[in-house]
Parts: sequence; structure tokens; C-alpha cells
Amino acid sequence: MIISGVFSLTIRITKLFSMNLKFPTLISTVAAVLFANSVYAQEAPKYDYVEAFKPFFYSQTGTETRSASGQPGHAYWQNSADYNLNVSLNDAKNEITGTAEITYTNNSPDKMGFLWLQLDQNLFEKDSRGNALVPISGSRNGAKGETFDGGYKIKSVKFNGKDVKYTVTDTRMQIDLPQELKAKGGVAKVKIEYSFLSPQYGSDRMGIQDTKNGKIFTIAQWYPRMCVYDDVLGWNTMPYLGASEFYLEYGDITANITVPSNHYVVASGELLNEKEVYSKEESNRWSQARNSDKTIMIRPESEIGKNNASGTKTWKFKISQTRDFAWASSPAFILDAAKINLPSGKKSLAISAYPSESAGEKAWGRSTEYTKAAIEHYSEKWYEYTYPAATNVAGNEGGMEYPGIVFCHMDSKGEELWGVTDHEFGHNWFPMIVGSNERLFAWMDEGFNTFINELSTEAFNKGEYYSKKNVAQMGNYLMSDQFEPIMVGPDNMKENSIGVLAYYKPGLGMGVLRESILGPEKFDKAFKTYIERWAFKHPTPWDFFHTMENVSGEELNWFWRGWFINKWKIDQAVKNVKYINGDFTSGAQITVENLGQLPMPTTVQIKFKDNTEQIVKLPVEIWKRNTEWTFRLNSTKEIVEVKLDPKSEIPDVNPTNNLWSSADAKPMEKINIKDFTGTFANKEIGLKLTFKEKDNQLFGQASGQQEFPLEYAGNSTFKFEQAEISLTYSSDKKTVTFTQGGREFKFIKE
Repeated sequence: MIISGVFSLTIRITKLFSMNLKFPTLISTVAAVLFANSVYAQEAPKYDYVEAFKPFFYSQTGTETRSASGQPGHAYWQNSADYNLNVSLNDAKNEITGTAEITYTNNSPDKMGFLWLQLDQNLFEKDSRGNALVPISGSRNGAKGETFDGGYKIKSVKFNGKDVKYTVTDTRMQIDLPQELKAKGGVAKVKIEYSFLSPQYGSDRMGIQDTKNGKIFTIAQWYPRMCVYDDVLGWNTMPYLGASEFYLEYGDITANITVPSNHYVVASGELLNEKEVYSKEESNRWSQARNSDKTIMIRPESEIGKNNASGTKTWKFKISQTRDFAWASSPAFILDAAKINLPSGKKSLAISAYPSESAGEKAWGRSTEYTKAAIEHYSEKWYEYTYPAATNVAGNEGGMEYPGIVFCHMDSKGEELWGVTDHEFGHNWFPMIVGSNERLFAWMDEGFNTFINELSTEAFNKGEYYSKKNVAQMGNYLMSDQFEPIMVGPDNMKENSIGVLAYYKPGLGMGVLRESILGPEKFDKAFKTYIERWAFKHPTPWDFFHTMENVSGEELNWFWRGWFINKWKIDQAVKNVKYINGDFTSGAQITVENLGQLPMPTTVQIKFKDNTEQIVKLPVEIWKRNTEWTFRLNSTKEIVEVKLDPKSEIPDVNPTNNLWSSADAKPMEKINIKDFTGTFANKEIGLKLTFKEKDNQLFGQASGQQEFPLEYAGNSTFKFEQAEISLTYSSDKKTVTFTQGGREFKFIKE
């Protein structure tokens, strides 16, 4: 689905210098003798590496139904719902009248005394909970203030052929069973007769669009649907409030749709009675389209209005292994189509249905081209498309997805039409193939889809509509305190947060994970495995997290914890750049720090005065026990600039501290490191310190203890930051003052 206004379819989204010294007490003699009573007073940094990397991220281990590896468990089960739907459209009254025959199979290990169904049309009842949530300022959810007698009118409910007791509560129906439904294969047959008036604007998911040649009906949430019963929550019965989408069982659906004879119908799945509803000439055009990579016109604009037949016509469709079914009907449709080539050699069909107002090569005339390209790309990249057709319908929705069919706005054109078409068909992978719980975790379909849209847009027509995003500039906005965490459901966040938290931030997070953390090859393998494991099943966020870690072999709990569970900020900085002993020909020590709560692998670009550059990549593991990190750069060149994240791939909240420039640096005098070597003693405490030069660096060592590296800080002062030690030499180099924790001790050269 598209949140209008949020994306104008941006949905179109060295050698490490670690001495590995074991200094729990620095030099034990020094620690014990000199600093037993020292007080360390410093402000705690925002970054807490223990919190970021702490264990036990996963609240539970594997079960029989869900493996700790992220795949379905050996005893995974899932219920199914098959539907036989018969429906008629009264286009004058905007009324849908239908019968739903449901065959529900209980594969769970539990007996059932009742069934829960979803009655989504009840959102449009005057007193619905969803209507009560619409603020005075208005909302994209609901019916946009339209006054009409909305909601289902239930004529009858039968179980196994007999009337049965049922209770309707807002957008849900509970059917009390006369006898318990058996576990592990029990079958229930439910038949419901119903009708409802279609809203003009149905929460941006269905509706009626007026055109000069007649109404376009885009029909969804149009039949009672089974709630999901799963191993996580049992019955999933959260009401439909408008903002959050759907969680549905898989099954096979047949639909017989009766409409006025001058209407043309497109729908989920395969049309079964083409010869009964199309003319011979139109059928011939369909045959051409099934074998053509170029768009073939099935019903051109010139033929609109020529079919004035009275009465009604029934269109018959079937779709297998699906979670839903939607359709559209209108006398105003232009129809065109082209074949879709799938990796296995199978074919599908790209279809577009739109009014004359939307025609033209700069608008919907390219819709079938866009549809074909999107489906072929996702099939090749991730998982093969499973439905016999992919139909794009022009309606009054900003963009809404259903299995094998999507509704996009009739006024969309050019880049915007590509973006919304690509996005809505991307949903045929998430959540149509991978059936996550949209009502609770919108980011698992909208966010994943936003991510794959970026790659498909780059691939389409040699990047016709692609422009690389400067991710670094987005940190302040995406990580603003005004937003809730991603893991919060759409009904539990501000409406104006949904675009960021369901779509853009999780989509961007997937991009960061791919490009900056795992790398494309490792990420793509893990993500494809997730899709393959959970195709036509019901994964949770933990199944996704487990799979990505198990397949990639990388620990990612710090990323899930910071990006998805919490709303941690990223802020890394260049703290310092120093030449070894003040001489650039001896190399440099570069210190970076992690200030924000969320760590990241760190990429450092060093530019030299001779216009050359060097890249140093630091793994995220440096932040597992450090808040800052110093590495040695072996170079004989003068540095003019040090920059973090040179490709702007990380959304850092403070990019100004990512850059160090030699123009801003204080000059440091050159020194001869041998001038500072020797043995120094403090007779009062009976301790000696020996200083030696190794590879042009000074090392200190207390008697009988491990040596430690010292970094020159200027003004005859050396430091060992890990232990907060400072050593300052006198001008004649015969005395050194040892400082730690506010205590000073003088040592005299022997």
C-alpha cells in the first residue's frame, strides 16, 4: 500500500591497532600502590556496549513449530480456508450481494468450540471503532466523511448446512459451533449470505471512481474472511480500525461475479470463461498478448461505449494458494496485456485496466510495461511469481495490493506510476507469498517491499527513474524522537508516523544491512532463504531475525535491538588524527568514537595531500567493548582529510563530526622518540618505569609487568587512553610525571 504524501515514491528508498593487552589493572603494581583510592569522575557516554550487545535477545528458544534456526519447525502446522464466492453488483445502488461458502480445515493440535471471522466492511458502519478514531482534522482511514448505510447486512449463517448461533462485534464475527471441530484435520463448512453498500472511498483500499464513460468499482474486503488461528496467539482477532492491514489464511478461491453486461471485470487469478464474456475478436487479442513481450491492446479506447448490451453477465475466476481475492468492474475500461516471462520457463500475463482519462504513453499506456518489468525482476531476484496474471487497475486508491491484482490511482503517470505499480506488485512477495501478520508488523511487508523496490527501480530500463539516495542526510529525520519504534503496530502509532515506521525506516534498514553490514552476496542468500522457508506460511519477526543470522553466520542482535525494537540513534565521529611523533612520514594514529546508542561498522576514508586516498573498514566488533577506537595508519603521506561513511550509506544524526580536516588541526612538533627512552624511578614507593622505542613508538613497562603503548599528545606528553594514564616529561627529559585519576607521581631518570 502507498501512504500518499510520505513518499512521492521514494519508495523508490588496515591493520587494526589493538595491542590486545590484558590490562584489567593496567600495571598491577602501579594500580595497587599508586591509585588504590583514586576517584574516576567522568560523564557516561550515550553509547553502552553492554546494552547494545547483551545476550538473550531472543525471548524463547526453538519450539516444535518454529525452529531456533528461523525455519518452520518439524511440527509446524497451519490452518487453511477455501472459498466459493458468488456475488452480484448493482451499479446503480453501489450494492454488493453475495454468498460465501467457506471450507475451513483445522490442522492445529487444538479442538475448536467456535470460529472467528473478519467482517472488514463493518469499518464503514457509523458506530464502528474505526470511525470513532477519526480525528476532527480527518484521516486517510475510513470513508472520508461519506454518509451512507455502511457495513455488512448478514442474511444468514449456516454451519454444515444448518443455522448456527453467531455474534458480531464491530469488524468480527464469532460462530459458536454445535459440536467441537476436531484437531489435526477437522473440517468446517460455513455458508454466509450477505450484502453491503460500497463506500465511494473505502479507506484508500477500495472504492468507486466516476469517469466520463461510467463508474469504476474497485472491490476488496468484500466477503467474510477467516481469522488466522496460529501457534503464536491462537485466534488473531484484532479489530480492523483502518490503519493496519490484514492477516489471512491460505487456500483456493473461486469467484463468480455477476455484473451489468456492458461491464468488463478483472480479478485475482485466472478467468475461466473467457469465450463467454469476450467477443471472438477480443479473445484473439488475448491469445496474441499471451505470446507477446510488447503490449497488445485488448479493448482500445475507440471501442468504449459500443457494448450496450442489457442484462447481466457472470465472470468466473479461480486462484490457488492465495490469502485473498479482489476484483474491479467497469464499462469504462481500456484493456491491454503482455506476457510475463518467468525463470522456470512458465508464463504469466501482465494486464492493465484504465479509463480513457488515464490513457497515453506518458501515463497508463506504460502500465503493462511497468507491471511486466516488476514481476520479472522480483521473480528472477527473489522467488518466482505464482499467479497466472498480474493486473493493474486505475481507481481512486493511492495504491493498494491484493493477490494478482493491484489498485493504483488513475491520475498517476510517469515516474509516479512506475513507483506505485512497482510497489504494489512488490507486495505479491510480501505479504501475498510470505504471509506475515500485517496487523501487528506492518514493516514486515511494507518495509521489505520498500527495500526491494529500490533494487527494482535501479534495474528498470537501465535506471530510467532511479536516483541514488543520500542515506546519510536522513539520520536526523528518521531517528527523530517524535517517532515511535518500528516494532509498534500501525494502530499503536501516530498516523503521520506510519509512512516512516512501516515503510521508509525499515526499508532503509534493510538497505543498510545489505550494503554496509552483511554485503550484498551474504544478505541476498539469507533473504532469499527467508522467502523460500516462509512462502505461503506465517513468519514472525523472530523467524526473520533467526534466519538472517543463521544463514549469514553473523551476530545481528545489536542491529535488531537498536533499529527495530528501540529507536536508537547512530552517531559516529572522528575524534582525533595524530601523526606518529608529530611526523607524517612515520604514519598516523586515527581515533574514531561511537557516540550514539546504535553501533555500526565504521568505514574511514583518508585523503592525502597528493590527491590519493585510502579506505579502512572497521568491523562492528570494535564496538563490543569500546566507546572509541584508535588504529594506526601506516603511511608516509601527509593527510588532508579523514571522513567517515564516504559513500553516505549510514543515517548518522550528526554528520558534522564525521569529518576531520588538516586545516582545522593544531600543528604538533616533531620529536625524536629515542629522547624519551630510559629507566625512571620513584624511590619513595620503590617502583621503576622503563620506556623503550619500537617501530618508532614509545612503550612503557613497570618492573616485572606487561608493557603498554603510549601515544604522543604534544608538549612532551604521552598518553595511554585505555587506562587514562598521562606521562609528561620535563624539558631536559630527566623527569617524568605520571598522572592518573587526579593523582601525580614523579619519576627520575637513572
